[in-house]
Amino acid sequence: MRSWPQEAGAGTGAPDAFTDVPVGEDGMATEEAMRQALKAVMDPEIGINVVDLGLIYAIHKDNGKVTVEMTLTSMGCPLTELIHSQCTLVLAPLPGVEEVDVEFTFSPPWSTDMIADEAKDELRAMGFSV
Repeated sequence: MRSWPQEAGAGTGAPDAFTDVPVGEDGMATEEAMRQALKAVMDPEIGINVVDLGLIYAIHKDNGKVTVEMTLTSMGCPLTELIHSQCTLVLAPLPGVEEVDVEFTFSPPWSTDMIADEAKDELRAMGFSV
């Protein structure tokens, strides 16, 4: 669970950073912490987060820069920019993150085999055949 620190400015309502995010030796949030943060990004058409859908292929960290390699459920997804923006918004406040780049790839192509078991159960409950 993440929690917000004390507010830096009186009444601004904007957090400075998360207070309990695990940090690696490089001073940046760990890859696992970044994956946890990305669970806040929901696929707007399906209603399941991008991590549990298996859309996140890799997270690379280098000197304050985070590159997320991910895919989409379909090549012509009309909500690509929304997902890109949300990934950036959830990763940018993490410790040590100065820049976020989200790269979309379709190799390997996404399939329902990549979905986490719990997410498959949710999808089945909604009537999807997975």
